[in-house]
Amino acid sequence: MSLRVVFMSFSILAAVGCAELPEELAEPAPTSNVESLDNPIAPAPPPMARTAEQFDTTSATDRAQAVQAASGGAKLGTVTATLGSPTDPGIWVKTPLVDAVTVGKVDYNGTTINVELRPADGASQISLPAMRLLNAPLAGLITIDVFNG
Repeated sequence: MSLRVVFMSFSILAAVGCAELPEELAEPAPTSNVESLDNPIAPAPPPMARTAEQFDTTSATDRAQAVQAASGGAKLGTVTATLGSPTDPGIWVKTPLVDAVTVGKVDYNGTTINVELRPADGASQISLPAMRLLNAPLAGLITIDVFNG
């Protein structure tokens, strides 16, 4: 039996199996209607980025929106966070304190900024632009208070 026949047989079986998926699996995943601070999403950093300034692709508008005083919001907790991937654009915190993407704020040493809170299974991470807005050291761990809304 030639390799071509085996490949064609496998392709046909795969196509037949996919045609019998339940309808709910064939539908696209629902999109979130959560307001985001990064609307539109900041572009990815250039492939040759080497400095914090090059990796931080947030706009002046994004940064101004993040530092606007936000009222209200209950404290969700205090976490120790580390710098997240500098290639993941936006002003965000990944934390196990939330179950879904939502808008919130964080405080570090008296400086509070608005962020997008993203669920995390493990340790908390904070984006490079958020750390820069908080004037936090980029190396090491920081302790932040996390608030919803």
